[in-house]
Amino acid sequence: MYTRPYDPKRPVVCLDEKSKQLVGEICKPIAACPGEVERCDYEYLRNGTANLFMIVEPLRGWRNVNVTTRRTKVDFAMQVKELADVHYAHADRITLVMDNLNTHRLSTLYEVFEPSEARRLIERTEVIHTPKHGSWLNMAECELSVLEKLVLGARVGDEAELRSRVTNWGVDRNQRCRRIDWQFRTPDARIKLRRLYPQMQLS
Repeated sequence: MYTRPYDPKRPVVCLDEKSKQLVGEICKPIAACPGEVERCDYEYLRNGTANLFMIVEPLRGWRNVNVTTRRTKVDFAMQVKELADVHYAHADRITLVMDNLNTHRLSTLYEVFEPSEARRLIERTEVIHTPKHGSWLNMAECELSVLEKLVLGARVGDEAELRSRVTNWGVDRNQRCRRIDWQFRTPDARIKLRRLYPQMQLS
């Protein structure tokens, strides 16, 4: 599927999510200066958690991160609607790559929207689930790893700060059109994921 040629009318989009603990400072950090790194007190203030929905279109070099308070079926359904009606309003059909998380089911759209609206969204979406224990095949997971390393390593105090950081990161990365150079090909899959391929015995 990742080898399909780029087609804006039938985009291949990867979706994944990650929770982030919100941690505030009790004492103001001492800023870095020449010869000294920034110093933070080991004590911190727990401010709960937030959820990050990562949406990536690898061939276009585009991504979008939405911060939500929770990770529920309703939140997932709203992401699918935003994909269809905002980011890909002119696409004929969206191929959506996701892992097997219990909320990642298009049937949840019927629990959130009117039946006609749920049906409209489902008809525009083709879902590809990664294999069980194979969520690393989802390119959105790669992008979440980059986000974690570049932006989320330091403490984040609240949702507003988290939203500001990921928005700035996404704008910069999209402007530079950073694509994912996917190296895992079908011959590799036949070796690493051989348990998923049917076994043929010749008599």
